[in-house]
Amino acid sequence: MNFYFLKKTLPAIICFCISNYLQAQYPAFSLSTDISGQRNFASDQKFVAVGHTTYANIHITEKDGAYISFAYYSNGKFSNNLTATAKNIITTPQQINYTNDAKLRLRHFAIGWKRYLKGSPNLEQGWNLYGYAGFGIMPGNVINTHSVNIDTSIYTLPVLAGSGKFKRLTLDLGAGWERLLGGDIYLYTEARAWIPASDYPSNYLFANSKAPFTGMLAAGLRLFF
Repeated sequence: MNFYFLKKTLPAIICFCISNYLQAQYPAFSLSTDISGQRNFASDQKFVAVGHTTYANIHITEKDGAYISFAYYSNGKFSNNLTATAKNIITTPQQINYTNDAKLRLRHFAIGWKRYLKGSPNLEQGWNLYGYAGFGIMPGNVINTHSVNIDTSIYTLPVLAGSGKFKRLTLDLGAGWERLLGGDIYLYTEARAWIPASDYPSNYLFANSKAPFTGMLAAGLRLFF
């Protein structure tokens, strides 16, 4: 009778133990998604926007792992009062004052390292605190509308009218807090920043140096596999 009981139950017990063991081991994987508000702090280019970010996280150990992220945002709107200058000294008038209304939209791809300062990716009680750092590329699109039509063959303009694209390399920094909601789903909030690490001047941007320089506040969900 005992042998029959062991024959029937022992394989189930072994499978249960192996399953729990594998689930507790690393590497592990999780996906995160969030909604965030964005603020550009660059001088002469300040705006706010709303966006969405998705993360793929590979948890190599209980504390450390790598991530890949993709984000996109709505148009940020701002205006600049500018002056067009005549190319020839005999042109009249020598200067034309105008307003440039701009719409700036950003996307972002990043890869980096994430570390849990408190807790772990599969924490069941309490809360987590983590930080991360990485490198990214930030493609942007800007649409400029001038208050006055100006002949660019006669005048030099600080920014051109129309649509233009640009790219920036960035340093990706962030910190977050999270707590288990239930099952393998975690609620998190994050503060993050994209710090420009390169300057590629664009004729469609009035502020090029160290810009865009954006900060974000986000809230979202992470699913641990």
